[in-house]
Amino acid sequence: MDKDKINSVLRRAYQIEIDGYTFYSMAADKAEKPAVQEIFSKLAEDEVQHQLYLKEIMGNYEDQGVAAFSVAQRSPEERAVSSMIFSESFKKQIEGTEFELGVLSIGMTLETRAMRYFSGAADKADEAEVRDFYVFLADWEKQHFEALQNLYNGLRMDNWADGGFSPF
Repeated sequence: MDKDKINSVLRRAYQIEIDGYTFYSMAADKAEKPAVQEIFSKLAEDEVQHQLYLKEIMGNYEDQGVAAFSVAQRSPEERAVSSMIFSESFKKQIEGTEFELGVLSIGMTLETRAMRYFSGAADKADEAEVRDFYVFLADWEKQHFEALQNLYNGLRMDNWADGGFSPF
């Protein structure tokens, strides 16, 4: 893979994080319940951390080439997101709210697109370091996706049960 293609993937990765930050920030601002605001704010903060990390990698790549991708790949602090998502306070505050379920659904779509993009880039990468880095980026997005999906599925089932609607 040539340098232009790698730079293109890195720029796209950075834009994905900007888009995620924008979306989750707007969701936090629009949410009316504190626990809901908190989770979407945390997701927005995670996207900022991802941006900073990618910016560092982009700078290192200019100086070091593919060796920049061999850095110790730190795992984002998604455990904090998961514990917040599954808190009773959050689940109680989100009950019956169509807006939050919609935000979760859109968030899952954004995370899915990002996972596919990075997985596709990994499949096309020639250098093992670059391929592994793209897989790492896909895993970042997967962690957010799984947390959002678990919450969405649980809340959707709760809403169906509360509304007396059960498709099963």
